[in-house]
Amino acid sequence: MNAALGTIGVWLAFTAAIVGAATVGLSLSHKARGRAPDPRLDGRLLAPVLLVGMVVAVVAMEHALVTHDFTIAFVADNNSRATPLIYSITGLWSALSGSILLWGFLISVFVCAVVWRFRADADDGVVAWATLVMFLVAAFFIGLMVGPANPFQHVLGVPPAQGAGPNSLLQDKPLVAIHPPLLYLGFTGFTVPFAFTIGMLATGRVGDRWQVETRRWTLIAWTFLSVGIVLGAWWSYQVLGWGGFWAWDPVENAALLPWLCGTAYLHSVLVQERRGLLRVWNLSLSVATFSLTILGTFLTRSGVIESVHAFSDSTLGPVLISFFLLVVVVGFGLIAWRGDRIRSPGGIDAPLGREGAFLLNNLLFVGFAFVVLLGTVFPLLYEAIKNQQVTVGAPYFNTVAVPVGLALLVLMALAPALSWRTVSAGVLWRRIAPAAWAGVLTVVACVAGGVRGLVPLLAFGLGAFAGASAVRSIVLAVIASVRHGRGVLRGIAGRANGGMVVHLGVVVIAVGITAATSFAHRGELALAQGRPATFDGHTFVFEGLRTVHSPSRVATEAAIKVDGGGVFDPAVTQFAGANSEAVGTPAIDSGFTGDIYLTVTEFGGVGSATGAEQFPGLPAHSVAIGVVVEPLVAWLWAGGLVIGVGGLMAVAPGRRRRATDPASGTVEDRTERREPPVRADDPEPVRVGGPAEPVGSPGR
Repeated sequence: MNAALGTIGVWLAFTAAIVGAATVGLSLSHKARGRAPDPRLDGRLLAPVLLVGMVVAVVAMEHALVTHDFTIAFVADNNSRATPLIYSITGLWSALSGSILLWGFLISVFVCAVVWRFRADADDGVVAWATLVMFLVAAFFIGLMVGPANPFQHVLGVPPAQGAGPNSLLQDKPLVAIHPPLLYLGFTGFTVPFAFTIGMLATGRVGDRWQVETRRWTLIAWTFLSVGIVLGAWWSYQVLGWGGFWAWDPVENAALLPWLCGTAYLHSVLVQERRGLLRVWNLSLSVATFSLTILGTFLTRSGVIESVHAFSDSTLGPVLISFFLLVVVVGFGLIAWRGDRIRSPGGIDAPLGREGAFLLNNLLFVGFAFVVLLGTVFPLLYEAIKNQQVTVGAPYFNTVAVPVGLALLVLMALAPALSWRTVSAGVLWRRIAPAAWAGVLTVVACVAGGVRGLVPLLAFGLGAFAGASAVRSIVLAVIASVRHGRGVLRGIAGRANGGMVVHLGVVVIAVGITAATSFAHRGELALAQGRPATFDGHTFVFEGLRTVHSPSRVATEAAIKVDGGGVFDPAVTQFAGANSEAVGTPAIDSGFTGDIYLTVTEFGGVGSATGAEQFPGLPAHSVAIGVVVEPLVAWLWAGGLVIGVGGLMAVAPGRRRRATDPASGTVEDRTERREPPVRADDPEPVRVGGPAEPVGSPGR
């Protein structure tokens, strides 16, 4: 029953996507020939059908997982009767075909959202083309389920009695319920700006209105992806037992690449919105961002890479890489075809102002994206050509990541103080002086506290500089709001301050990464029961072993008392199911100033716990543990939360005002908030940089 219902849902959605695309295409063809639109060719009506089909398919699969319907091969391979409810639910995206099912469902949600949001603009050519593109993208991913990635395929032979169960790493932490869906929301959300970019290129209308709309949808997708990436780092930190959070794994890079290009777009589109510049660049970034989501899909679902994050058993590689190439050819081909017709009428006339800062910002993001892309695909290309394997490790990426990160902190500190016109040195210093002194004092305090190393001191100082600059902008907005009788909350809310809150989140993450990577201490201890041992100023006492049984797992835990206080239980866990193998489960003493990360490497008298024996001949009633002391690592997760809050603030609409589209000459609505007035000794209006910035300022 579940398989039949799910198959009906998939076919209904696939048919709706194909018919919807054909209907919109016919309507556009009629319009191009000057014929009146046929009311029967309203492809928008197929969007709810598309969504209903995908909802039916997802509900059928979730019901099959929860009820352990092992007649479906996907359920039999990724679920067991002992699997807890939460991990039965998350089993939807625990393997290849289920993840495609979630992908198709989320795309259908965005299709319906776009159709509903622009229902009043249905006759607009840009909207029609965007709807057509989204139907086609939905048809591609849902078509994968009709063909090689069918999630409702029946088990061959007799269904198993228990089921194999999910991978051990996918049933150890509840973060698996949040991290993948947020990533997928980010990836699928980038379909919207790409679709509108194709619509603008197809119609030749690249006016400000559609770039503003595109930017808002990009910001939504970017926020989901940002939080998803941070949660992925947290999941890796809590589950994999290595004490790290980012390893430059190809799958991690696959998520980072569209994030980098999307971030560049969110900044550079402000220049077009304010000055009408960088049109071709922004269109290219939009195409590149979506293209990289498809490339990331290929890397994770083609079987070409071995990774703990990837789906290694797949036949989708040729189909996905073909779709990627199609997107690249169509997107950049349209840009080349339009050529000078979409080129900005002028150039950057204030290289030492905000325009120049945003251009440098873009060069840093796109340049770093190229470095990451090269390091990710080079091993694949080398193996394909030379038939030899080569590895590109963290040193390659870090060589570029560190200077780029420091440069971005400088730009984040200066951006709120820069003007669209060239600003004088005296005015600029008055604006940045308090924040600059905050950075200097932070460096002095760090040195006095014993911090050494050029990179950490620069990162902490520039982080304080950028953070204080963002706080200054928020404070100015609040003061202006209070002066105008709008209150403190109205002053805090809005697009501009949302961007500054995102900057604060980035600063918190930068400080956390710097501290955790620069000053982490790693060691291994052999602990006899009841005898204390010390490492990096901390005391550890092994109090004994215990075995914990539950229907879903068996864990052997080592009780470790840390610094005479709480007892933590690093363990080796065996989950139920044929897919399960023993995995180390770390225990983490987490705090504001740092974490103590504990893992079991060997049980005395038993042998190696998770790998090669580190302490041969370890006596009974003892245990060997790995210890990692990492300062400020919890700041990474807090920074991700702050970014999420800032992104939501930036998406929220402000006041409406009328503006003229320079491309079409028509008058249209814009949603934005004017900037606070400035003091007499601060003549340039202070505008906020970052992912969200108001358009319009006094004197525009």
